[in-house]
Amino acid sequence: MGKIIKKTAIVLAIVLGALVLLCGGYALYVVIQYHRIEDKLPLTAENNEKAAVPAGEELSALSYNIGFGAYEPSFSFFMDSGTMKSGEKVRGRYAKAKDRATAEKNTAGAAALAAEQNADFYLFQEVDTSGTRSRGVNQYAALTETFADYSRTFAVNFHSAFLLYPFNDPIGKNDSGVATFSAYRIESAERRQYPVDTGFNKFFDLDRCFSVHRLPTDNGKQLVLVNSHMSAYDEGGLIRQKQLALLNEVLAAEYAAGNYVVVGGDFNHALAGSIDAFPTEQEIPEWVFELVDGDLAEGFSFAAATNAPTCRSTDMPYRKGVNYTVVLDGFIVSDNVETVKTENIDNDFAFSDHQPAKLVFRLK
Repeated sequence: MGKIIKKTAIVLAIVLGALVLLCGGYALYVVIQYHRIEDKLPLTAENNEKAAVPAGEELSALSYNIGFGAYEPSFSFFMDSGTMKSGEKVRGRYAKAKDRATAEKNTAGAAALAAEQNADFYLFQEVDTSGTRSRGVNQYAALTETFADYSRTFAVNFHSAFLLYPFNDPIGKNDSGVATFSAYRIESAERRQYPVDTGFNKFFDLDRCFSVHRLPTDNGKQLVLVNSHMSAYDEGGLIRQKQLALLNEVLAAEYAAGNYVVVGGDFNHALAGSIDAFPTEQEIPEWVFELVDGDLAEGFSFAAATNAPTCRSTDMPYRKGVNYTVVLDGFIVSDNVETVKTENIDNDFAFSDHQPAKLVFRLK
């Protein structure tokens, strides 16, 4: 009996030791793979157009977070949890798109929906170039095919090591960014690094950025077009406050230089008083904070619509009137830019957990 116990103990010790080595080795791999992307990184404008942006004419821009191709209406995301007004707790299930065909279908659908708007500028967020979560679909390549005649840039938002969590459906290794398309010439562009969490959450809510594009206008000035994607998983909103401070610093400098400024993107804040604007059977999520004009640098204001929400809760599959919805996507404009019209394109979240936000504007 003693020998059996001894052998069992040895086997258990070996197994435990192997598990410790595996876990330690994996943790070391994640830490070694992790690094911050360079700030003020120059971006190359591909297929650059020659025409300058016309001042005084109506122009349009569309911002769309395409959700890495996973978010068909039945999709819920494992990192998100929420509370129904009944008190029931809900949590998302999945880490990646159902399959490659689904990711391709959603990417193609999002691109087609955007193209229908015939905008002069397109600002896309959560665009994967390679990733487990998007089943290897290069979404930037797909968007480039749709908007082949546009100048374009791509700024890497984040890249991650292979993340084994959740264990039953690992989110894996992913490279994602923000893609910008312009019908006019991009003189120069750069990627700016947002401040991010430096704690453990940095391995899950990774780098965030905004890309800054300088476009010549026909009156000798510059249009500064910014594509922004702020953090989402930020308890208390402290990281987002730092991110907004950096964005405001950049906006103030461009305004002081006499430039036109238009910022589009996913702000991960409730815009235009939309925090409780739409019917829902869910409580307002704890992470939702509001942004108003007073939070912006002097001379700037939000241009956001409330005809339809632009983001749905992802702690459960989408059901209209049940999920919490809000406007997180829209635009910021300087006061030398006239807002002609804002509109959110409602398609019942068919291809993403976000819907496009459109701005029609004029450079004064």
